[in-house]
Amino acid sequence: MQKITTCLWFENRAEEAVNFYATVFPNAKIRNVMRNGNALVSAMVEIHGFDLMVLNGAKEKFNPTHSMMISCETQAEVDAYWSKLLEDGGEPSRCGWLSDKFGVSWQVVPTKVFGLFSDKDTVKAGRAMQAMMKMIKLDLAEIQRAFDGK
Repeated sequence: MQKITTCLWFENRAEEAVNFYATVFPNAKIRNVMRNGNALVSAMVEIHGFDLMVLNGAKEKFNPTHSMMISCETQAEVDAYWSKLLEDGGEPSRCGWLSDKFGVSWQVVPTKVFGLFSDKDTVKAGRAMQAMMKMIKLDLAEIQRAFDGK
């Protein structure tokens, strides 16, 4: 069992959020649903083995200082999550960040960039980082080209 679980509070939109996230992430599982009559109180959504608790609580106060990061192996995976999370009113931001229609912030990141950014050749790493800083949705090929000096 996961020892630390993120809990997101929604104002009367928890059920909509649970159902939305279950469509965004392949193999997502909704479980531990608690209701008060017909109204959803809380539910757990398992996303890629990570438990996320969603509940109806107070006014939503999401902002980018707390975000969920999705590590992607390919550009196609970045593109798919990016477009799904922006559906129905999401907002793109900078450097791979976006807010979904509920205001929850997400970072959609190709895992390979972490190796490029931390490379021992600081000039190459700096070029890769500078390329990323100019992007909205991250483009792994473009970051790689910058790293390679092309």
